[in-house]
Amino acid sequence: MPEFSTEIIFRIMKREEIGMNAGLVWNALNEKGSLTVKDLKKATKLKDKQIFAALGWLSREDKISVEEIENDLKVSLIG
Repeated sequence: MPEFSTEIIFRIMKREEIGMNAGLVWNALNEKGSLTVKDLKKATKLKDKQIFAALGWLSREDKISVEEIENDLKVSLIG
């Protein structure tokens, strides 16, 4: 079995965490419809950096659309 450096293990764990958080965000949007980032934070109990990493993940997979409204972002599922 290959040995992994601490840095590689940390990156893998972070990637898994971001993926799990993306699932939480997707589920909240699926249940409640379009939400602002503020509302996503309430629904998921995630911190800002966790929300934005999850949004990046979902955006990269073309799962969400994002629009700026009144000093916030409104996030919607695509499809």
